[in-house]
Amino acid sequence: MNLNLRNAIIHNVSGNSQDELRDTIVDAIQNGEEKMLPGLGVLFEIIWNNASEEERQEMLQALESGLK
Repeated sequence: MNLNLRNAIIHNVSGNSQDELRDTIVDAIQNGEEKMLPGLGVLFEIIWNNASEEERQEMLQALESGLK
């Protein structure tokens, strides 16, 4: 992923409230457009980097469960 794209995505959502972030995520998922995937990836990267090991394990369990 281009670093400029990552920075642009972060810039676009910086300062958003939790409700705004939720709306962004839900909208990206519901639209199902491929062009939204990099943005979701950047948001997940931020979540992952700020999560505790326990939270990461919970995310991995949810992901594994969702892929079954």
